[in-house]
Amino acid sequence: MTLAATLKFLIAAVTRGSSLSVLSCVLLATAGLPAHAQSALSRTTLDAIKQRGNVRCGVSDHLPGFSAKDANGARTGFSVDVCRSLAAAIFDDPSKVVYTPLTVETGFAPLVSGTIDVLARANTWTLAREAGLGIQFAYVNYYDGQGFMVRKSRGVVSARDLGGTRVCVQRQSTSALNLADYFRANALNYEEVALPSEVEVAAAYDEGRCDVVTSDISRLHSERLELKAPDEHVILPDVIAKEPLGPAVRNGDDQWLTVVKWAHFAMVDAEELGVSQKTLSAELNSERAKTKRLLGSYAALGEALGLSNDWVARIIHHVGNYGEVYERNLGRDSKLAIPRGLNRLWTEGGLQYAPPMR
Repeated sequence: MTLAATLKFLIAAVTRGSSLSVLSCVLLATAGLPAHAQSALSRTTLDAIKQRGNVRCGVSDHLPGFSAKDANGARTGFSVDVCRSLAAAIFDDPSKVVYTPLTVETGFAPLVSGTIDVLARANTWTLAREAGLGIQFAYVNYYDGQGFMVRKSRGVVSARDLGGTRVCVQRQSTSALNLADYFRANALNYEEVALPSEVEVAAAYDEGRCDVVTSDISRLHSERLELKAPDEHVILPDVIAKEPLGPAVRNGDDQWLTVVKWAHFAMVDAEELGVSQKTLSAELNSERAKTKRLLGSYAALGEALGLSNDWVARIIHHVGNYGEVYERNLGRDSKLAIPRGLNRLWTEGGLQYAPPMR
């Protein structure tokens, strides 16, 4: 089976839910590759990016806080900063990114086919996606959960009060599956109003075509900002499912996967060490071994990634550490003002934890 035929079959089979047959197809398609060919494939993406001069990045089209255009037409957001950090590490220039707006229905095919290098939109890491689509999630940069938003006028205080309602949800998303599971488990009836994109889901809810909207809680915060009367809506306290969000790359891109992973870990480690955009200049002269390793003046870790040894300093200078990126886009310095919660550093009771940079 040719690569093109394999990809076509793979995507179609996952859409049908046939993850096992897809995995078998992937194994058959790659089993005959010699070791030297697999090694070459693992270096292809980073080499191509350097030669091309930009990172091709898939993001959400319009999701304030994660990916949206500002008044000047520049794309900003938490997911966008994933792309910017990679461009900063490789080129010392965060603007060297080509953005491709994608939905959950269209997001994975461009990654599998090679049209984009990394899928940075807020995707939930699941077994079916990783095993069935031929992709690998690099890390979790946002620990989220699925919830519900309703109009305050309904007087609803719990998701268990939502029986008999019309619920807007994005089609073919993990949210749709979790919604069905939750209502079935609690013996509640509902009418699903499934739409293909986040924008259409939010618009349908705002127009009153459904009584409730369900999605990742971070997305609900974002969508509430776009409603006609944001203060008239409330996000319920219930969390009905885990939603670990993070970027993904293609299977076989081992070197590129390592670069994507460690760009995030470096930003987490920088926050833990107190290295930020404000302190970077001073920290470049630090005598602490951990800081020297992080910023490239003590160990040649960048070379092992195929990058310059100051790659982390480039990220911090242009984009910031993890905490700065969070607060600027989603936290206290943003309109969303979402508390960090599980996304605090492990030293502060959260789940953001980076392996040692040594």
